[in-house]
Amino acid sequence: MTAWEPYFTFFQYCLGSFRSHRYLQPGSGQGWHASRRPASRTGLTARPLMRGPVRSTFRQRLSGLRRTAFPAEIAITEKNLPLPVAAPLAHGTDRSRAPGIDLLRAAAIVAVMLYHITSHGIALPAIVEHGWMGVDLFFVLSGYLIGWQLWRQYAQGATPDWRKFMAGRALRILPAYYVVLVLYVLLPAWREGGDLQPPWKFVTFTLNLLPDWEQGTAYSHAWSLCVEEHFYLLFPAVAWLLARRPGALPAAATAVGLVGGGMLLRAWLWRDGVAPYLDAGDTGTAMRQYVATIYNPTWSRLDGLLMGVLLAAVRAFRPGWWAWLMRRAWLSLAIGAVLLACGTRIAPMSAAGAVVLFPLVALGCTCLLAGAASPATWIGRRALPGVASLAMLAFSLYLTHKQVYGWLDAALPGLGRQAPVLALLVYAGASVAVAALLYLAIERPFLRLRDRWLSEKADSAAAVISSVAPAGVAGSPGPSSAPRATPSDS
Repeated sequence: MTAWEPYFTFFQYCLGSFRSHRYLQPGSGQGWHASRRPASRTGLTARPLMRGPVRSTFRQRLSGLRRTAFPAEIAITEKNLPLPVAAPLAHGTDRSRAPGIDLLRAAAIVAVMLYHITSHGIALPAIVEHGWMGVDLFFVLSGYLIGWQLWRQYAQGATPDWRKFMAGRALRILPAYYVVLVLYVLLPAWREGGDLQPPWKFVTFTLNLLPDWEQGTAYSHAWSLCVEEHFYLLFPAVAWLLARRPGALPAAATAVGLVGGGMLLRAWLWRDGVAPYLDAGDTGTAMRQYVATIYNPTWSRLDGLLMGVLLAAVRAFRPGWWAWLMRRAWLSLAIGAVLLACGTRIAPMSAAGAVVLFPLVALGCTCLLAGAASPATWIGRRALPGVASLAMLAFSLYLTHKQVYGWLDAALPGLGRQAPVLALLVYAGASVAVAALLYLAIERPFLRLRDRWLSEKADSAAAVISSVAPAGVAGSPGPSSAPRATPSDS
């Protein structure tokens, strides 16, 4: 036996173990389902474990490895050979970011900020008027990432820890959100859009359900956070009910019911609550009615969240379909771009806009997400400079940018009309600086607290399992060993 043969044999064993585990071990995201379904349904073929002469040959070579003198730091026995781990996810692990998802999150926050800045005297191209679609892209991302957190556990036969889930979301959202609310209350001179509605609406996340925009629109962009909070409360219950009756038919019926019901509801709201004012020529009242009854309420804005959840369900429960999507990522990106381009041709303040525009934009954003999540595209595997940082600051930017705009309007009146390019740079730079301060002072410490707390809970659970599990079971990879989607979900 040559000096290099033991190392080569060990490498072969690790590679064989990784392949076998990836295709046959529950929690890999593909293998467990592929091993239970015919290849015609999943498009995957399970690789067999080592059997017969191959396995015997391996044991003979392993015996030779035991008799070989290895350095102390790499001494190998059959007992301490490393266990195989679940295959890494297509777009990142818990220690890496997902470049494609980061790019979409960065694009969403830029679109929203540019859309809002046009209200502060800075003229921009007409395409910016469609920047409201950035909020729908945020909804799709949230639906996908939160849906994947829960669906993957059900797919592995586990039950999510709901208290841990809700506590994690609270530590993610509430600290920065309430700090900005306090700033709005204590610094009225920095408010944009006039007065602030009663703070209890923000505290209870009912701003989008009980709005009074005539009183004032300060911190009005918190309506989308209200939608997401309602989603965090309702989706776990829906997921639990669907998990009790697994199957494609109940899930498809629920999705069709929510999308179709939302379209019918918006059609009725438009006909009875908005169209009469437009017909009478009262455009101002019509716009307020549209925002209060169609654009803001949770029951009218579930399309993006739902489609993100459906995409996550495909990844968790239909790995063959997911692999098909990943191989055709550029087609998904092209379809998404076409759908969004079609969306720009529909006026939001119209009957067609009220009924079909939100599902159309949500579907387009979902196609973009499917393409961006795939390593088959360069945006899915290569991080662009500055994108990860912008995506990391996206939540703080969303919370603070309008307040920064209001403060700059008072400090630098007329700058947008006199020097629009300079004003754009100043407004954007100040917004990023304030968001970075909020992130470093509030958001990041609570994220670390959340991660540390969740890690301690997971370690405690693993210790309990190890203390009661039979020998050889505690170390087996399972649902808890599967990598998380990405830290950027949070």
